[in-house]
Amino acid sequence: MLHVGINGFGTIGKRVADAVRVQPDMTVAGVSKRSPNFEATIAHDRGYDLYAAGDDGRVPFDAAGLDTAGTVHDLVEVSDVVVDTTPGGVGATNASLYEEHDTPAIFQGGEDPDVADVSFVARANYDDAVGADSARVVSCNTTGLSRLFAPLEESYGIEKARITLVRRGGDPGQTSRGPINDTLPDPVEIPSHHGPDVQTVFPDLDIDTMGMKVPTTQMHTHSVNVTLESTPSAEAVRDLLGRESRLFLIPETLGIDGAGKLKEYTRDAGRPRGDVWENCIWAESVTVEDNDLYLFQAIHQEADVVPENIDAVRALSERTASARQSIDRTNDALGVGRGLVEHEGNAPRSTADD
Repeated sequence: MLHVGINGFGTIGKRVADAVRVQPDMTVAGVSKRSPNFEATIAHDRGYDLYAAGDDGRVPFDAAGLDTAGTVHDLVEVSDVVVDTTPGGVGATNASLYEEHDTPAIFQGGEDPDVADVSFVARANYDDAVGADSARVVSCNTTGLSRLFAPLEESYGIEKARITLVRRGGDPGQTSRGPINDTLPDPVEIPSHHGPDVQTVFPDLDIDTMGMKVPTTQMHTHSVNVTLESTPSAEAVRDLLGRESRLFLIPETLGIDGAGKLKEYTRDAGRPRGDVWENCIWAESVTVEDNDLYLFQAIHQEADVVPENIDAVRALSERTASARQSIDRTNDALGVGRGLVEHEGNAPRSTADD
């Protein structure tokens, strides 16, 4: 059983902790918080050992009546692998702590690529992270694009990718980012940082990206144009993507015309927090003209990297699970793909025992 510590219990950390908890080969060693806010209370109520990460140590937690098991140094000591979900830029300052304890560490996409041995997306480059000392689970947008590009590159080859990312202005809990009423080119420069980030996973990919921010907290939406090296039909592409366990092709029959309804659908389907772990691709948007593929996809910025963090834990721990086995094991434990209507052309999903 792998003992996994989660350093940070915010938007991503609390989701990773809950995902670790349901894995058959993992347990939560503990979680850390800098202050005894509502998320610390939730961690305590869920039975996670709570560790103090702030400069004042355990004092503010004691004052708030929250028991702590020690400091973040103690958390690293009792962990086989640490998942660092601290805010962007903070993870890099923690790297020396993990090295000091000789504890493999997983960082998030808010860190620079050189913080870790490998930038990680399970579907694309799982084997590159096996036995590494550290991995960086790339950002939500890069994760979503890499999941899409992997089967396209394998089946058809990619000559050029052009992506426009329409990004949410902030997460629901990020009150510091709002209220807002604007649409911003972000950045104004081209390409946006997303293309170079994808190239940390696909070094030879020719990709241009443009980014915008809009006043919503729901999800990101990508307008995708990929020039393929061959000319499949739109139906063939839909069938290919429909066989991918972390891609969900939204059938036209559902009447989901935007991120708001998509989130409502996943809440109604019983997903925890309404989370959407999969890329959500509008099936009717999949269009092929000559060798140019077009489609729209939505990416839930709070959730799509969660399965990747779980797979990265297995890769760094050098457990015997292959990429396929780890992905299937993670999917099965979380319920990825389950409870969502699959496109009628989808083939049956594989299992870890295949």
